[in-house]
Amino acid sequence: MSVQVNKLRIVNYPHPVLRQKAQPVEAVTDEVREVGLRMLQLMHEAPGVGLAAPQVGLAWRMFVANATGEPADDMVFINPVLSKPSREVEDYEEGCLSLPQIKAEIRRPKAITITAMNLDGETVSLTSDQLPARIWQHETDHLDGVLIIDRMTAADRRANRKMIKELEAAD
Repeated sequence: MSVQVNKLRIVNYPHPVLRQKAQPVEAVTDEVREVGLRMLQLMHEAPGVGLAAPQVGLAWRMFVANATGEPADDMVFINPVLSKPSREVEDYEEGCLSLPQIKAEIRRPKAITITAMNLDGETVSLTSDQLPARIWQHETDHLDGVLIIDRMTAADRRANRKMIKELEAAD
């Protein structure tokens, strides 16, 4: 299947691909590299700090991230695996480019390790207890069909109910 990279756009909830479990990327090809670069462009335009392939309509296990906004800090994670979550958890307000205007306090491990391939096909392993750790967990959730609305507290669900219903109605 050939991807029309220039036509990739961020899809909004309740698009069905957002609920699919993404499939591993079999090889880092020119097409995968082009998709990764397009996703970085879309993430910066939005603007956001991360964007998963399902958010552009592709059920691929791949996401892009940049915690600083500096182009030199752009990263692409292919077939990521999270490990070594800290016992210490932290609540932090998250938003999502596929759920515009919806924000919620989400509890996640403060620190985590990620292992993935980059666009050169090299395996990288990183550990963070800062914003990158949260981004990696949020984006990996997307690869498993999990959204922040699934992790919200009951209070946040009530506070965001109207916006969620509007997104569902717009579909």
